[in-house]
Amino acid sequence: MANQNGFNVEDRVASLFQPDTLLPEQYLETYRRKSYMEPETRLMLAVLEDAVACYQKYVQAKDERGMELFRDAEAWMMQEDHAWLFSFDNICESFGINPEYMREGLVRWKRAALEKDSTAKVYDIDRRKAGNESRKRRNAEERLLKAAAD
Repeated sequence: MANQNGFNVEDRVASLFQPDTLLPEQYLETYRRKSYMEPETRLMLAVLEDAVACYQKYVQAKDERGMELFRDAEAWMMQEDHAWLFSFDNICESFGINPEYMREGLVRWKRAALEKDSTAKVYDIDRRKAGNESRKRRNAEERLLKAAAD
């Protein structure tokens, strides 16, 4: 007697005792994270998260180290650059985030955070100046790496 699929009862019972064939990739797929990211993508996300964390944590820093971390994070985020792989613009766009929208949100957040502390002054960073400083630092790092390789 055959069912809708054309298998008779003997074939269906016999199929219960046959081993399932799985490729190793299929087996291991069940143990992988559901939102798997390439290592480069995870690194880009870590860079973005760290910059936002430094920006928010050190916005009112009084010590030199904290102020430096804040300035570096702010300069990197405010610089409009598509040439460098790990620029703020490229990282945001790789995750589908509009970099200009994120910049505006961070500036609004900064203003609100500094308004809580009435003695603080809000300074807008000049993007061109920040871009030049960042570019100089990046060029110095490249020269250092090149000299170390020689």
